Amino acid sequence: MHFIEHHYLNTTNNQMKGWPDLLFPYERSAQLIQRYTLESETKKLFPPKELLFKAFELTAFEEVKVVLLGQDPYHQEGQAHGLSFSVQKGVQIPPSLRNIFKEVKSDLQSDVDFPHGNLNSWAKQGVLLLNSSLSVEDSKPGSHRLWGWESFTDLIIRKLSEEKDQLVFLLWGNHAKKKSVFIHPSRHLILHAAHPSPLSYFRGFEGCKHFSKTNHYLQQNGKTPIQWDLLDYP
Repeated sequence: MHFIEHHYLNTTNNQMKGWPDLLFPYERSAQLIQRYTLESETKKLFPPKELLFKAFELTAFEEVKVVLLGQDPYHQEGQAHGLSFSVQKGVQIPPSLRNIFKEVKSDLQSDVDFPHGNLNSWAKQGVLLLNSSLSVEDSKPGSHRLWGWESFTDLIIRKLSEEKDQLVFLLWGNHAKKKSVFIHPSRHLILHAAHPSPLSYFRGFEGCKHFSKTNHYLQQNGKTPIQWDLLDYP
């Protein structure tokens, strides 16, 4: 029994339902975990191993409504915890996430404050916060890009596209946009924009209105809209 299977079968979180059937058959998953375990003996890797699959723990397959795709985890100590763009409470909010919050407030004409950068509440409402690569080496962005994580997460995107209907895919930046080839455009809403980083925020992310567009689409299809503020969510 490899790490993923052991992790899921021993959890008490009933939101795991649905993901094991997708994750277990992928033979490279065991190799990826073995490589992570081996390299973590001599290098500092993020996120910690127990948080690698946090996105799947918090967002059950049956509950996915939105897929927000990132590239790879944050590469500094204490930041990455398994959700794209998210950081733990108490960690300084990174520039890209600050820009995301800025667009939320502008788009929804809200004056809500974002006191932290932990996006657990989004995940619990059905926003799958998925990075293309699930791990990274300390201070080396993109360092695990060639490990095989991309194939793993491409499989997840394809399965979601094929087996679900009326999802919203938020693809920000050129890397994320390439994932469109795995998504059925007639069955889902695909929203493209520039990446929210300071380098590209004013080149196509500012004013994209993806948060209101997402909620409008969900409501049109009989789904509960996302509460984009960070108030505690059950």
